[in-house]
Amino acid sequence: MISTAEYGATSWELSVQVDQKEGDESMRFKLRVKGDLHIGGLMLKLVEKIKAPQDWSDHALWWEQRNCWLLKTNWTLDKYGIQADAHLRYTPQHKPLLLQLPNMKTIKMTVSFSTVVFKTVTEICRILNIRRAEELSLLKPPDDPKKKKKKDKNTLEEDIWDINLNGGPGGTGPMYSKTMTATYDPENGMPMSATSLWFGENPLAESQPNLPPAELAKMYEPLSLVDKAENNAGWLDSSRSLMEQDIQDHDKLLLRFKYNVFFDLNPKYDAVRITQLYEQARWAILLEEIDCTEEEMLMFASLQYHICKLTMSSEPLDRSNQPEIDEVEAALSNLEVTLEGGQTDRILEDITDIPELADTLRLFRPKRLTLRPYKEYWFVFKDTTISYYKNKEASSGEPIEQFHLRGCEVVPDVNVTDKKFGIKLLIPVADGMNEVYIRCDNETQYAKWKAACILASKGKTMAYSSYKSEVKNIQSFLQMKSLAPPPGQAAPDLEAMDMNAECFVSPRYCKKHKTKQLTARILEAHQNIAHLSLMEAKMRFIQAWQSLPEFGINYYIVRFKGSKKDEILGISYNRLIRIDMSSGLPVTTWRFANMKQWNVNWEIRQVTIEFDQNVTIAFCCLSCDCKVVHEFIGGYIFLSTRSKDQNETLDEELFHKLTGGQE
Repeated sequence: MISTAEYGATSWELSVQVDQKEGDESMRFKLRVKGDLHIGGLMLKLVEKIKAPQDWSDHALWWEQRNCWLLKTNWTLDKYGIQADAHLRYTPQHKPLLLQLPNMKTIKMTVSFSTVVFKTVTEICRILNIRRAEELSLLKPPDDPKKKKKKDKNTLEEDIWDINLNGGPGGTGPMYSKTMTATYDPENGMPMSATSLWFGENPLAESQPNLPPAELAKMYEPLSLVDKAENNAGWLDSSRSLMEQDIQDHDKLLLRFKYNVFFDLNPKYDAVRITQLYEQARWAILLEEIDCTEEEMLMFASLQYHICKLTMSSEPLDRSNQPEIDEVEAALSNLEVTLEGGQTDRILEDITDIPELADTLRLFRPKRLTLRPYKEYWFVFKDTTISYYKNKEASSGEPIEQFHLRGCEVVPDVNVTDKKFGIKLLIPVADGMNEVYIRCDNETQYAKWKAACILASKGKTMAYSSYKSEVKNIQSFLQMKSLAPPPGQAAPDLEAMDMNAECFVSPRYCKKHKTKQLTARILEAHQNIAHLSLMEAKMRFIQAWQSLPEFGINYYIVRFKGSKKDEILGISYNRLIRIDMSSGLPVTTWRFANMKQWNVNWEIRQVTIEFDQNVTIAFCCLSCDCKVVHEFIGGYIFLSTRSKDQNETLDEELFHKLTGGQE
């Protein structure tokens, strides 16, 4: 037996604050402990001293000074390095959080503050029934000192939806409910039954009505590239918990689609996911977070009008017009594809039989001083290269010039109303980007050449099966942009529109046009898409958003090694873009496909990336922590490894390997 004096010499007093249930004041206890006491024993001792009959199973110890959870209950105080000066908190691991969804509605939800954000987001998406949770993450709202006072007033009035047992507003029942959980098929990762059966009629699967123009104008702020970079700085670290990132209970975070690769979108199972994606796209267009032309803005407006109309009609919940597919039939067709060696992007013909394009097109080089900007040449597109000649007869000889399109940027330069079908190519060269404009005569020619350019930029030829679907997508996109009514159809009746046309366009476009003009143009564009079902219209909106030149690019302010000025780095799902901050124009593009390796020097916070052909770049991040950029690069590479053969379970270890910091 140790005497009291001996025990006193080897033990010390440890102060622990105990957080009670919501609304109750916290209590502070002092415990006499020794260094060899394990964390589990400390919690047991604490609960015995509290003497409160309560379920403490969700509580865990939080070390204030070190900003970390003490979750390894078998570790001793000595192993953790805890001494008498440590401030510990015995606090619930699950705490309430305010989440603003992509549709701008705020929900209150109890989430884990002790697991890494990747797991927390997975759990949030499981409750909301959003598949492919790896595409989403949590973003801190940007700080705006001017609006802080206004915001404080607004939050009181905000309609907050409290997620509870029934999945409806109000009530404080337990959050976790088996009725709200999808049961996935282990073979193909699909939910066993359709969305409506396992979630009832989910309000998150319904699109929100558009805001009145006055309210929209309050939210609208013109955004420069620098503003966009600052807004992107707030992505949380997926490898650390909420508590470790100074998020407190009842804080507000934004749940957003972070990685712009939407895998396996299926109208039958993804009603919530598709609606929330549509909402994120809609707000990006309305608040001009992404640039689009006037023609495109009107096309998006007509789709929004159509979706609003269908949502408010008597049958808003027609998820899709697809007939129910018999499970046996689906399994047989899957087997057929497997036996044929079906792949999503296989080469159609033998490698010696790669299709070519040859036609008369017009060319413009901005850097060359010419009086007649566009000049006709005979163009030949072969493999991933465009060659042009003086005329067709000269095509048997040497070309005037060749453009190697691998790694280039393809930007549409189109106005369907004015019959302008142009393609702008930004081709990487040693000292930056070469700018080339090609003008086509008609929609069909444009669709074929643009699709070939897009594939060539990824290093693929027209022999790939995705070429034909790319051509079709471009043609349907052009058709939607056409503001002329289909042949044989009368001009629209302006009185037929029972909604304010100004709700469907950004505030800047409202100022440019009178309401009557807007109404007429939206109704004209609507005639081309009036046949679409609700789900088809949302899918078309998402696809049109994806085809915008700026889609999916996240901007960051960086300083490249050896450079004396700040620049913008754009990160997309397949490439990095170096952008001049003053002009906003791309300087160089680097493809992930050509990347050999990347690493981060955590001491000087510098990211170094090595590409093929001995190209190495290094930069420090100025607008955010370099971990944010590192996670984007690793995240996109991780998402490119997904395949439909996998079930819903992801290799989380690989994700953290590619995105986690080596600090």
